[in-house]
Amino acid sequence: MFTGIIEEVGTISSVRRGGKAFELDVKAHRVLEGTRVGDSIAVDGVCLTVTSLHELVFRVDVMQETVSRTTLHSLKPGSKVNLERALRLSDRLGGHLVAGHIDGTGMIMERKSEDNSEWFRIEAGGEILRYIVEKGSVAVDGISLTVVDVDKRSFRVSVIPLTQSETTILLKRTGDTVNLECDIIGKYVEKLIAGEGRGAGVTLEALARNGFI
Repeated sequence: MFTGIIEEVGTISSVRRGGKAFELDVKAHRVLEGTRVGDSIAVDGVCLTVTSLHELVFRVDVMQETVSRTTLHSLKPGSKVNLERALRLSDRLGGHLVAGHIDGTGMIMERKSEDNSEWFRIEAGGEILRYIVEKGSVAVDGISLTVVDVDKRSFRVSVIPLTQSETTILLKRTGDTVNLECDIIGKYVEKLIAGEGRGAGVTLEALARNGFI
């Protein structure tokens, strides 16, 4: 589990492809402090397991499912990526609960500057937008951001100066693709209301039976 508060921007040092999966070597500093083989690090919002450590470099495997759902297939040596170590139970939750399991990708439709903020409108499919709510949270390339507004085709976020300086967000241009992870709470609520696997779901009878009405 992560928070969407990026710890540093790393650099891809090598990409080794083998069939439909591949290995990434990522150069970093801060996220290597206390990191061991087997730990999880979010790379552009994707939860990956550290398979080996070298001086200022960690290696991860990227499986076929991850390749098909994310933007990691486009990485090459020199690419910049957002990095965050897994959340410890003693940490402050500065962003929101981020699983590191990407729901899909979106495309930047529009970008503009306004005072000290940078605005992005991101196009996404209905399977993602159903979980995007105004003033809710979304992870964009692993960055926890607040949704300003949403319509049937896209949603909009505003990025403050600190986030601009600590992440890769300013490297993104109109037409670029980004990883998206919706707020996990909405998914659980939807499944519970639907009653999937338990029959009736939430009904007036069920609420009365459990003392809610």
